[in-house]
Amino acid sequence: MDRLKKTVALVGMMGAGKTAVGTAVARLLGVPFRDSDEEIVQAAQRSIAEIFERDGEPFFRARETEVLGRLLRGTPCILSTGGGAFLAEQNRALIGGAGVSVWLRADLDLLWQRVRHKTTRPLLRTANPRETLRNLYEARVPLYAMADLVVDAAPELSIDDMAQRVVAALATRPDVLERTDA
Repeated sequence: MDRLKKTVALVGMMGAGKTAVGTAVARLLGVPFRDSDEEIVQAAQRSIAEIFERDGEPFFRARETEVLGRLLRGTPCILSTGGGAFLAEQNRALIGGAGVSVWLRADLDLLWQRVRHKTTRPLLRTANPRETLRNLYEARVPLYAMADLVVDAAPELSIDDMAQRVVAALATRPDVLERTDA
């Protein structure tokens, strides 16, 4: 059995698979799965779209930083972060100080295939959501590239395949994942 020593923060674009893959990784490692967006929704008792609409993005980002800090201080877990969380220097420092960041890197076409029919993405509520996604992607990729580890997504990979890839990447870091089954 492997032992997780630090929280693993999955970062990347909406549609990269942070929640689905994160759930599978947590199951493989026998650790809790947390979703920072879900934690914010529970605390606020409203959806992220409602928070954006009512209180604005800066309010949401401040809550996001608070939640990340709390989760990173807790029991090591697999943590799915919102697509914009890793963009803030403060959040990158929190994650780097207490955990490890893993970028689930997916190309723009794959991301679009996954998010184009979703109505739960407030940043894509625009006249041209594909172009909005492309602009977000181009702006965010250099920041995601600062992640500690990178795991590439591909359309032919299942959620379980991706989870295995994440665990393999974590195994390269003995400060994060202690291999006890060898």
